[in-house]
Amino acid sequence: MLNMTQEDLTKDKVNQETSQIAWSELQRFFAQGLAVYISPSLDLVKVADAFAKDNKSLVEEWMQQQQVHLVSDQQASKWIQDDAQVWAVVIKPWVLIQDI
Repeated sequence: MLNMTQEDLTKDKVNQETSQIAWSELQRFFAQGLAVYISPSLDLVKVADAFAKDNKSLVEEWMQQQQVHLVSDQQASKWIQDDAQVWAVVIKPWVLIQDI
């Protein structure tokens, strides 16, 4: 029997809920200011886990390094123009989004 910790279970759950989706499906979250861009240099599951656990110091560090921020108008426009697919995961109320 696997001996998984609560942290492992949370990361596993987040990983299972992460999927590719058309950016056009996420525009309403962008319009509400809830779409958060995650730099490709970061692990989306690790960031989502930090959001889920309200790890403010880690999230703030990423924000200061411009690795995590609200999706910009320019990004949103480019993704629409390119009919882009993105990686996304919901950590209420946020939708975390990363380029494929």
